[in-house]
Amino acid sequence: MGKWFGKIGCSKTVETAPGVWSERYEEREYYGDILRRSRQYPSAENLNDNVSISNQISVIADPFALENFPYMKYLYLGGVKWTISNIEMQYPRLIFTLGGVYNAETEN
Repeated sequence: MGKWFGKIGCSKTVETAPGVWSERYEEREYYGDILRRSRQYPSAENLNDNVSISNQISVIADPFALENFPYMKYLYLGGVKWTISNIEMQYPRLIFTLGGVYNAETEN
């Protein structure tokens, strides 16, 4: 089991003006353990397939993480933003399963 340090990003929809809603991103740094390292091989439907992994990372949840885990969207691993495809709560830990590369715009 390896160690991990990186940022986890949350996205919430907030009202910026009356009737105007936009995404607000916030990143927090966490320490954790890499429980599983694996890569998925998607079907060859496209000429250039997207990279997908199914790594699992476990972090000890602070109060912010416990309150905002439904809004967690991505996690940095190896300098790349990966989509969080599943979050499992095993108090006091959160276990993240990763999917493909996160491509959404994250500017505030």
